[in-house]
Amino acid sequence: MLVDSHAHLDFQDFDQDRAEALDRAKTAGVHKIICIGAGDALNSAHRSLALSAENDFIYSTVGIHPHDAKIWNSEISDELIHLGQKPRQVAIGEIGLDFAKEYSPKEIQEKAFREQLEIALELDLPVIIHSRNALGETMNILKEMKIKRGLMHCYSGSADLAKELVRLGFYISIPGVITFKKAQKLALVVREIGLDHLLIETDCPFLAPEPFRGKRNEPAYVKLVAQKIAEIKGIAFEKVAEKTTENAEQIFGLDRKQ
Repeated sequence: MLVDSHAHLDFQDFDQDRAEALDRAKTAGVHKIICIGAGDALNSAHRSLALSAENDFIYSTVGIHPHDAKIWNSEISDELIHLGQKPRQVAIGEIGLDFAKEYSPKEIQEKAFREQLEIALELDLPVIIHSRNALGETMNILKEMKIKRGLMHCYSGSADLAKELVRLGFYISIPGVITFKKAQKLALVVREIGLDHLLIETDCPFLAPEPFRGKRNEPAYVKLVAQKIAEIKGIAFEKVAEKTTENAEQIFGLDRKQ
């Protein structure tokens, strides 16, 4: 059994074959999916929550992505708090900092990030962190606010930084990028971080693994991520599947979110 810890199933990329994609996921052994309600303001959160209500193996999250931080205000904050308390909501995210394109100004991103971390603490929910070209700033804020429950989504940093995140209490989430031939830095992270601290994800519809690179990603392909981790670590695929599933169930409290 596998858990896709980060999927954007509510995106229009799946509007024509969402049910079929879910069937393919089940066939591939994916028995739980975390649908990330971030993007398109809070509309994505509402769509993700609806998907989780309609499918007993889907869970949802709520958050304002750093690209959209410029819309952050007290009304959005209140709605996020309201949605975060709904059944089958398992995390605040994805939230964080993205200084690669700066669709929102840095200072506004930091304000929205901090306030959403406060909401996560208030609601006792883990956080799903997006950090691009901003790992140092992200780490400083997480430490300052004493955030100890979360995961670093689509990890792209060094093995040393991953170890620091683990010491904070975070999981490292490995995407399909791990299957790319040039992903040597990520392969080193997989080798040096214990299986107890790893999760697997697709980030679908983005970042499809080999041999589907360049095409639409989907939850079924998370199996390829687990297989690559098993290959890198020199352990059985079944062990990777079992432990990453256990990790996801623990961080998201899936047994308590029915």
